[in-house]
Amino acid sequence: MKIRTVETYPLLYRLPAPYGDANGLKTFRSTYLIRIETDDGVSGWGECADALETLHKGFHDRIIPALVGQPATDRRKLVRTVKKHHARAASAVGMALSEIAALRAGMNLCDAWGGRFRDKIPVYASFQSYSAGADWQKRSVAAVEQAAAAGFAAFKVKIGGKSVDEDQRHIAAVQAALPGDTRLALDANQSYDAAEALAWRPLLERMPRPLWLEEPLQIKYAAEYGLLRQRLPVPLAGGENIEAAADFLPLLARHALDYITPDPLHVTGIDEYRETLSLARAFGIRATPHAFDGALTRLYALFAHACLEPFGKMQPDAIEPVEWDAMDNPFTRLLPLRPAGGEVAVPGGTGIGIELDTDLLAFYRWDGSRYE
Repeated sequence: MKIRTVETYPLLYRLPAPYGDANGLKTFRSTYLIRIETDDGVSGWGECADALETLHKGFHDRIIPALVGQPATDRRKLVRTVKKHHARAASAVGMALSEIAALRAGMNLCDAWGGRFRDKIPVYASFQSYSAGADWQKRSVAAVEQAAAAGFAAFKVKIGGKSVDEDQRHIAAVQAALPGDTRLALDANQSYDAAEALAWRPLLERMPRPLWLEEPLQIKYAAEYGLLRQRLPVPLAGGENIEAAADFLPLLARHALDYITPDPLHVTGIDEYRETLSLARAFGIRATPHAFDGALTRLYALFAHACLEPFGKMQPDAIEPVEWDAMDNPFTRLLPLRPAGGEVAVPGGTGIGIELDTDLLAFYRWDGSRYE
């Protein structure tokens, strides 16, 4: 069973109303999908994210020639090969070859990974809170209210893009708009130093059911995270941009975080992503995936969580939530997967169990023009 073809699907959506986080406003959303097919007609889908120009040239000039003709069963070897060309492209290859292996065995992806512990995974609605204009707080609160009305019980909003005082007024307004039984996470995208992070302590002490404070500091400061964890009254989370399981070790060994937030798009290959989850379990630290940037990637995070052992022995079905992009993003509709009551049912069937919307793939295909 050898790789016969690799098809590429660069997708672009220009946002009619930009939104963003502490790193600035986004004017577009993009993703890059691939479909690998073997010489006996079995195919699997993968996804990665980076500049479309970089990915497209990399795949067609170097990665596809390196894959075609190779055994589709050599997933780890091929992921290592692709990593030399582009680490994030390797994530897409790992996903596609994982689905092919499951399809060849006539198994669901969870069964190919050793079986599932649960059929549903909790998700939280994730927002990019900032927008252009003086009414950005009003727009943000309205979006959160809409998600609450749709059944979400947990939410993540952004801080760090405005002054601490302005951001705290926004968070107070969000809390006032939410039902009392909901939970809230704050994500600073590594915007603060320790002193500014500690300025959030009075508000955090008043939060009724906080989820976590995510990446208040640069994630490389493991010792500082450990000290901050002792002084703040909420759990700390981080690690979405870490690329290898071993690179989480300084944070895990120091118990500097309560949650790690690995992203299947950033950790090189879906196998290493799953190893990262297992490593967190070995240290007794929870793992909640960052999965904002791709619908297929989010599905793989759900599969991995379905197969992950519970974080507490007194709750045999306990599992951390997975991030769900609640912003204007048509790529979420590529898969017929929707939350209900704050949970998502993990698909059955063989492979990933569901089909991508090929009409959307065609409609949003990037035409090669400039988009920034």
